[in-house]
Amino acid sequence: MNQAERRYFLIKELLKEQPGYRHMEIPRDQTGQKQFLRSLMNVRMPGAATQEFLEVQDAYLQEATAEKGIVNLEDIEPMAEGIYLWQGDITTLRCDAIVNAANSGMTGCYAPCHGCIDNCIHTFSGIQLRLACAELMEQQGHEEETGKAKITPAFNLPCRYVIHTVGPIISGRLRDEDKELLASCYRSCLELAEKNHLESIAFCCISTGEFHFPNDVAAQIAVHTVKEFLEKGTGIKKVIFNVFKDLDKQIYEELLRKGTGIFYDIEVQNGR
Repeated sequence: MNQAERRYFLIKELLKEQPGYRHMEIPRDQTGQKQFLRSLMNVRMPGAATQEFLEVQDAYLQEATAEKGIVNLEDIEPMAEGIYLWQGDITTLRCDAIVNAANSGMTGCYAPCHGCIDNCIHTFSGIQLRLACAELMEQQGHEEETGKAKITPAFNLPCRYVIHTVGPIISGRLRDEDKELLASCYRSCLELAEKNHLESIAFCCISTGEFHFPNDVAAQIAVHTVKEFLEKGTGIKKVIFNVFKDLDKQIYEELLRKGTGIFYDIEVQNGR
């Protein structure tokens, strides 16, 4: 099968799973089909699939990621010893683990084609990731607490593992408790990576998107917490701060060049 054939097969199979979807019209253009397939994957509840489906899906996703361009950690220049800053699509990064900014349900974003990192990671990892997360949550028996973390295989992503953490949601004035919870996210991910003998981990900007944590304060917490962890001695050799927005890149560049840490008495302005 080529990519077009794989895409059509996957769409047809996903439509068959839901009787209410079976009469939906499949877009004829490539862009429409890609969005339609992603939407069907996004709304699919956790569950097993046939071996044929998984094989076709895996081939499709791996080729799609290859087309985007896989980035090797070895090709990124460090900003400091063991610390890297990289702007790009975290789903294309080859390292030991990437961090997913998850919600408390931990099974991904169900909004079709949503732009959050949770949606992107689950989309390009494949439907196996949602099932793996659902099984972890079933074993746990309750929603994930803010500041904690879980680890799963990465399935079709270039990295080996995905570490999922739930950051604080900000509504109104930023509290000291929110800052401590965000620091806990970074520590929990680092501890879990170390426990699993991983040497490299890439952090997204946890809580700064849909969860509305101020970007500048979040970056200070991230840099301080990571540096503090590394200074204690660890098997983790490389930490990557992954940013998508130019604003975040500028903030991290300044922090890393100046060696600035966290100031918990930082004044939060503009009602953030």
